[in-house]
This record gives sequence, C-alpha cells and structure tokens, in this order.
Amino acid sequence: MAPSAAQQFAEISTPEPPGPPRILMRQAVVLGGSMAGLMAARVLSDHAEQVLIIERDPTEGTGPRPGVPQGTQVHALLPAGQTQLDRWFPGFSEGAVEAGAPDYGRTDGRVYINNRLREVPDPPPQRPILITTRPFLESQVRRRVLDLPNVTMAFGRAENLVFTESAVRGVRYVPEGAEEVTEIAADLVVDAMGRSSRLNDWLEEHGWPRAPMQRMPIKLNYASALFERDESVSDAWVVITQETPGGGRVPRIGGVLSVEDNRWLMLVAGYDEDRPSRDAAEYAQRCRAYFPSMFGDIAEHGRMIGGVITYHQADSRRRDFDTLERLPAGLVAAGDAVASFNPVYGQGMTSATLHASCLSAWLQTGPDVTTTPAKPYFDRVRVIVDAAWQVSTFADLGLPHITSGQPRGYRVIRWAGDLLLRASMKDEPTCRRLNSVTAMEQHPAALAKPGVVLRALRLRLLGRV
Repeated sequence: MAPSAAQQFAEISTPEPPGPPRILMRQAVVLGGSMAGLMAARVLSDHAEQVLIIERDPTEGTGPRPGVPQGTQVHALLPAGQTQLDRWFPGFSEGAVEAGAPDYGRTDGRVYINNRLREVPDPPPQRPILITTRPFLESQVRRRVLDLPNVTMAFGRAENLVFTESAVRGVRYVPEGAEEVTEIAADLVVDAMGRSSRLNDWLEEHGWPRAPMQRMPIKLNYASALFERDESVSDAWVVITQETPGGGRVPRIGGVLSVEDNRWLMLVAGYDEDRPSRDAAEYAQRCRAYFPSMFGDIAEHGRMIGGVITYHQADSRRRDFDTLERLPAGLVAAGDAVASFNPVYGQGMTSATLHASCLSAWLQTGPDVTTTPAKPYFDRVRVIVDAAWQVSTFADLGLPHITSGQPRGYRVIRWAGDLLLRASMKDEPTCRRLNSVTAMEQHPAALAKPGVVLRALRLRLLGRV
C-alpha cells in the first residue's frame, strides 16, 4: 500500500541526519544562489564530485541582493525550516546566534486575530528561535555551503540549457563582466531561479512540454521599515496580527520582528486596492489606525533606519512538473521555481529546505541522473507544494477580490478552518495542532481528523471560545 501524503510529508521533513554521501555524478550545476539553490548545492555536495552555483548577483556580506526585490521585507523561517537547516548543517541555530542572530530567550510572542490577543502561551523553546532578516539568514547558509570543499560559486546570467535528445547536459551562461556565452557541462542541473524562472520557455524551445502553471491572484501589497529597537518605545519582541476576510473586516496583515543588530523590522500589508505607500507619515498613520498599539508606538516614536520599502506580489503560482509525461533527464527545479506562495504565511524559505530533502531522498536511491528523469523527486516535491498551497490558498480564497476558483466543499472547509482558528485563541491543544500545520511541521491532514474539529465545535457550543 502506497504511503499517504501525510506519511510522505513526515518522511521528508524528518530531523534525522541525512544518509551517507554517495557520489553519483561528476559535476552538478545550480542556477541561482538563494535559499533554494544553496540548499540544493548542500545536498549535491554529497553526490557530486563538483558543484557549481551560478548566481546573477554578487553576494557579499549580509546586504539584500538586487535580484530579490522582496529581500528587505519581513521573512519568516518556520520551525520546520529551522529543523532542516540544523539537519543539513549541524549546530546551525547556535552558530547563527554566535554570528549575531538575536537570542532573547523569550517566548512571549503575541498573536492577534481580528484584534483579539491569543491567550495560549508559546511553549518554552528547545533551541534558539531564529528571527532574522532574510539577507542575514541567507548569508549564514551561503557561508556554510561555500565552505564545502567541492562547492564553488560563479557570477553570471543564465541564458539557456544544453539539451541532447533525452537529457540536459549543461548550461549556457554569460559570466559577470563578459559578453560572450560560456557553456558548462553538467550531469545534473538545478533550476533555482525563483518565481520568474525561464525553464518552461527553455523546455518548449527545445521540444519538451511546459509544466502546467496555476495562479492565485492575491494582489498583496507590502510595506516594511527597520527601526532601532528601544525598550522605552515598546517591549515588543515578536508580534503577528491578522484581520481575516468577512464580517465587514478589511483583510490586513502586520508583523513586528526583533532582528539582528538590535533592530525591529516592521511590516504592514493589505490586498488589492489597500496599498501602503513609501511615505513615512502615511506608514505611521496606517500603523496607528489599523494595527495593535505597538505598531503605532514604534512608527511614531521609534528611530527609523532608512525608509519605508514597498513590494507588490500579484499572485501565488505553482508549476506542476510532476504531471509531465515527458521530462528530460539531468534536470530538477526547486524553491520558487516550482511554487511561490503568498509570502505572509512564511512558507517560501521553509519549502526550499524541504525541497532539498526531497532531492536527497531521491539521490539516496542511487539513480543514474544522466539517463533517468527526476520524476520521483518531483513526486516528493508535489507533497510539499500541495501542503503549503492548501494552507495558503484556502485562506486566500476568502479575500473579497477573489470571486472564482473555490473548490467543491470550500464553504465547509472554510467553516471548519474558522472554527479551529477561533478555538486556537484559547484552547492549547487546538493551538498546538494548528501551529504545527502552519509551521509546516505536520501535513494539513492533521487538522482533518474528526476529533480535532469536534473538540473545537464542542468548545464553541459551550461558549468557551
């Protein structure tokens, strides 16, 4: 009997150390040096004599990369992602703290849903909780990957792949500072070029089918700003707030994170025509009017570092490579090149780490990557994508500007989801179960068990939630 999606999810997300190194190829090339590309390179270092990462943007220090326009915005590494980082780089969490990640030893993060404070306390941490900016976290991963003796990075712009009749055999790219295209041979190529990946175009150009793409028009608008952390202004450590659609509410998301260098990174976000601007006064006014009091306190009385930075994401999208009947050998895709979600749910970086574990699980079976299409890899990735997509898009389907695409049974699922969310504000078992799913530590099937919904319903009928 084939394992269920939940069982496969548990196997992929295991914290257990990966299997022993096993060389399967001479050279692997990774296109893209963001989290997905770096994690793929770490896995490939156990299976290739040489791994080359080709990255468009020079990556030095902890600054944001030009190719990641959302890099300055709030990013969350979910607990499942931190587990995978510690799995692939033993001691990663402690090392990140030594390098400057904040470790306040606190568990008093505050969660507001529809202006109500969640009463259930956070459990004591079993390890440092990594709350950092994306550039800082990415720099920690990059340093560890490039310390590996068989991994190198080159800077340049990927132009295309080198195909034979049945496989990908290399990469064509223009090195930084050059004008002519260079070809690099590869036994396996990883597309980690992000949501704007051109892989589908390259496949079609060489006579291969395109991966079907699904889109969810979220129309998300972000505005983030850095502030000097000042206890006299606010004692906020981590604050998450969400206004859900319905009941006359305008859906909005906000977050305050205490990040490295004793700073706050504060986000306010809206949808569709609800657009925060770069104007600092408008930003402060929005924080005071629509979000819990600490948002207004920080915006009005904190010292802003730099200005307000905005970002717009039109849609969530996924490319279902697992459905292709024809796929060349020597090729995989990872991270946002496969699926990118509404970033307010923090699934992107964590999904990238789990895709790396999917790659490891496939390579541990010993395939001939030069002749065997990576269908088993993409089947595993589908499990991760489906789980994240279900959590984020079922919530987004309730946005007022999304008027179609609701699947059969959506109203019942939405009713159950709202019931669980309400119960999680006061009931610790429900809160733990819901958090484990949104943190990508468990498959969403964990919320579909009758006992979970019945408990929430009973508490609702008794007036306890």
